[in-house]
Amino acid sequence: MARRTVYYILLSLLLVVIDSTLVKFLSIANIVPDILLIGIVYIAVREGQIAGTTAGFFIGLAMNLMSATDSMLGLAALAKTFAGFTAGYFYNENKTYNTLGGYQFIVIVAVASVVHNTLYFIIFLQGSGLSWVQSVFSYGIPTTAYTAAVALLPMFAFARKYLS
Repeated sequence: MARRTVYYILLSLLLVVIDSTLVKFLSIANIVPDILLIGIVYIAVREGQIAGTTAGFFIGLAMNLMSATDSMLGLAALAKTFAGFTAGYFYNENKTYNTLGGYQFIVIVAVASVVHNTLYFIIFLQGSGLSWVQSVFSYGIPTTAYTAAVALLPMFAFARKYLS
């Protein structure tokens, strides 16, 4: 158990560094994929709801602390905690490999991303003149689609390694 915990901590730190440095180059019309959310969903599907919720909180908090432009400290932690909690509902220890290597992983990433983005953008865009419907449809849905598309890469890699 301790070995897996260290693995998840190192994976999370690597994803935070990649997200804060390289992901901005993948921007399409100011929409970027949320690779941290993909990591949180991976942990939640592998380990369950408590691990997903905890990972979401600490990854979100690390992202908040590393981001100098985000004026709402704790908002990413809150949104990623809810996303990890939601993704943890899909935990089934008997079907973990099938879930991670199949279309179910993309569906879970999309559902968790909708929860995350809805909560995040409704709070973040308060006072910007956009209604919550506009914020969700202008930012949340495109980010969800982009994140789900990027989640195809680890899904195919996992399927190739463990299901073939």
